[in-house]
Amino acid sequence: MKEIVSQVHKIVDLVDYQTDSVVSKMLIDKESGSVSLFAFDKGQKLSEHVAPFDALTHILEGNTEIIISGKRFLLQQGDMIIMPANKPHAVRAIEMR
Repeated sequence: MKEIVSQVHKIVDLVDYQTDSVVSKMLIDKESGSVSLFAFDKGQKLSEHVAPFDALTHILEGNTEIIISGKRFLLQQGDMIIMPANKPHAVRAIEMR
């Protein structure tokens, strides 16, 4: 984490895609919350779960399906959505780039 502090980065360069995988990198990890960067290969997903904090999702590349409390959202490059704390949500990569 220290290697990225007080430096300018292109966020899409911080995590590489891996075939048939979801790759995550923790950027900030504090008691008050965390910031993680995820890279999903096409078809990969995070199954439905809840988190104790709001989660901001910003689509850097590709298209993604996000389900929040049973409601389906389709996001594409440049879109963002906030998944509220303590509400079930799931993420699935439809297309990488």
